[in-house]
Amino acid sequence: MVPWLKDKYNTEVKAALLKEFGYSNVHQVPRLIKVTVNVGLGEALQNAKAIENATGDLKIITGQQPVVTRAKKSIATYKLREGNPIGAKVTLRGNRMWDFLDRLMNIALARQRDFRGVPADSFDGRGNYSLGLAEQLVWPEINYDKVDKVRGMGITIVTTAKNDEEGRRLLALMGMPFKK
Repeated sequence: MVPWLKDKYNTEVKAALLKEFGYSNVHQVPRLIKVTVNVGLGEALQNAKAIENATGDLKIITGQQPVVTRAKKSIATYKLREGNPIGAKVTLRGNRMWDFLDRLMNIALARQRDFRGVPADSFDGRGNYSLGLAEQLVWPEINYDKVDKVRGMGITIVTTAKNDEEGRRLLALMGMPFKK
């Protein structure tokens, strides 16, 4: 079954971008490549259960097993040793990516406190968009009673857009609620 957001991209968004930017070929139209979800866990150095809890939350949110990220360098000031677990990440592609984006744009962002839209200037210059969520509780899949600590997460949407303007328009046409 094709996710409805992917269907919307193929039927409406592609045609609108082709007309708006005047591409000569349909393959020049920007598309989504992947979505990465990252949780940093500085407290994992003192609390070994933090990694377990964060990976469990990420698995519930994304539907995919997270990878534990480890420190590349030792930093004595933070009592960090090379190889210590310091985070978890998931890379989503295909139908899981489309489903995750649909839930992000239509459910999770709307459940944030005092939500007025996501910043439109969080692009990297190459059409990729990053945003941060302050807590994992905005996802309806997370059971509030089982959360040990509120953790934020970083979400990066990687596109084939050549510049920020194309990437912003692609996400706007797909329904990303940018600030006015």
